[in-house]
Parts: sequence; structure tokens; C-alpha cells
Amino acid sequence: MTTTARALQAPSAKAPLEPTTIERRALGETDVAIDVKFCGICHSDIHQVDADWGRKIFPMVPGHEITGVVTAVGAGVTRHAEGDRVGVGCFVDSCGECEWCVAGEEHFCAKGVVATYNGKGYDGEPTLGGYSTHIVVDERFVLRIPDGLELDVAAPLLCAGITMYNPLKRWGAGPGKQVAIVGMGGLGHVGVQLAAAMGAEVTVLSQTLSKEADGRKFGASAYYATADGSAFKELRGRFDLIVNTVSANLPLDAYISTLKPRGALVSVGLPTEPDTFHAGSLIGRDKILSGSNVGGLPLHQEMLDFCAEHGVAAAIELIGADGVNEAYPRVVSSDVRYRFVIDVGSLG
Repeated sequence: MTTTARALQAPSAKAPLEPTTIERRALGETDVAIDVKFCGICHSDIHQVDADWGRKIFPMVPGHEITGVVTAVGAGVTRHAEGDRVGVGCFVDSCGECEWCVAGEEHFCAKGVVATYNGKGYDGEPTLGGYSTHIVVDERFVLRIPDGLELDVAAPLLCAGITMYNPLKRWGAGPGKQVAIVGMGGLGHVGVQLAAAMGAEVTVLSQTLSKEADGRKFGASAYYATADGSAFKELRGRFDLIVNTVSANLPLDAYISTLKPRGALVSVGLPTEPDTFHAGSLIGRDKILSGSNVGGLPLHQEMLDFCAEHGVAAAIELIGADGVNEAYPRVVSSDVRYRFVIDVGSLG
């Protein structure tokens, strides 16, 4: 038997979100039903509502930074129980059988991972996200929120947290390493905390110094303004790892110049236009230009546990459902410190 949920949906591209009622599927054998308490607003929500990335299924219910409480479980569920504090991130299904799924890298699923929203399940039905009071998800894609994390500040970690944790861990951020975070926004402020907690020496590279006090509070030991370009001369050959969080095109050669030999510049932001760089800026000193996705389910849980242990959490502005349309342009103009989180209970 299906259930209804209150939700916010975009009826068409670039349209304001509006309240509606949606249907959630009946609880299956391995399904978990979740009473959604909070859902973060990711910049990618705005890109997808605006149809910037091509794929678009309307009406669209955004949201892939979901935290809540389990209300019911299917007969075959073994990982979760009623009353558990849980989260759901960017994906809600995968084949579970290919080499990537077996290795815990479900986001690389050979059959195609199923996005939490603006995607289609293997049954052909469009997926609807976390701007809703209720969701039903296969237990494999439901994560445990540790007691040390409150549900509201944990919500952005389901995207921003894992997006930053993955490249920091993969490229060895830790004691003795010089790590730069480009951008002090919704992703960057979490990345600074994570890199510092891992033991790295952290530098923020931002257009201006307007957020320097915050950056140092989050764990940065240095903070540079990049707008006039002079910082790149001072920082030449400084970093083992740079994680670029911004969704705008950057002068990549200038940033690459600040890497040590065999250092890596990893992009997690996604500009709408192609980037350009000179291959020679990489070749001379074996430097690496890479990208990074979110990560598999085991890494998601590891990240949440790490954040709880080390006191890493998103800095949030909590809003009601009636404030989402006003929040979107503020995200675009970087007028939030540092993530909006929707109190989903306000949907009624």
C-alpha cells in the first residue's frame, strides 16, 4: 500500500517550488520508511531545478541531504529498526551485483546508480527527493547517524561531507601534508574542518579575505585572497593537494603552479562551461589534475563516524519550507554561512 507525503516540487525548469502531495511506494521486503526531519539545500539542487545539466524530469522534488527517523521496516531488513536516526544521500539504489557494488563503490554501478531525485528507478518510475515529509529507501542506502551528530547539522554531510571526505582520504590528507581548499562555501567550510581533523596543515584560497575569521575557526592555518593573483607567486610549489570546490571556471594553470611535484588538484565543483589548462603545467613536475565524486556506502558511513568523533559538522541556517524559494538565490550569490537546511516538519 502506497503512502502520501507532503513535498515541495518544481513543476518546470526554473519555476518556483510549490507545496504538493506525492505518493511513496509501499514498503518492500528490504525497504526502510523514514520520517524526514531535515533536508539540506545543495547547490546541485538549484542546477537541476534550473535544468543546467541536461537531464531533467519534471515535476521535480529535489533533495539528497536527508536525515530523519525510521518509522517502519520491511520483513527482511536487518540493518535498521524503528526509531533509528538515519540519513540518505545522493543515491537510493544500485544493482548490488557488479564489481563496483561488491567493492562498496556503488556510485560507479555498472548498471547505473539510481539518483535520489531527478532520476529513474529500475522500475522506470521517477525518483523524488528529500524536500518531503516521508521517503522509502532500500536499507542498503540508509546510513546510521551517530549519536554525536545532531540531525540538522548532519544533513549536509550526506553530500557536502562525503564530497570532501572522499578526495581528502584518497589523496592522503594527514600529518605533514599541505592541503589547500579552494572556496569557503557550503563544500569548502566542511572540507577545511575535515582536512584539519585529519591532521593536515590547511590553507584556504578564496577570492577575498571576507571569510578569513571563519576559515581559521574551522581549522585553517593560512588564508589567501586570489583575486589579484599575487598569492600564486608566494604559494608556488606549496601544496601536496588542492581540492577545488567552486562551480566557476578558474585559471587552472595558476592553481597548478602552487602544487609540489606529484601534487594533485582535485575538482569537486562542476562549472557549466569547460575548463582550460596547458598540459605543460602538469607534465614538467608530474602533477595531477583529477575529479572526484561522492563515494560508496562504506565510505559514507566512515565519514559520518569520523565527523561525530572529531566534532565536524555543517554550519547551517535552518529555514522553513516557505523560505526555500528565497534561499535559492542566496545560495547562488554565496549569501549563506554556510548551508541552508530545511525543517521538513514545516511542510505539515
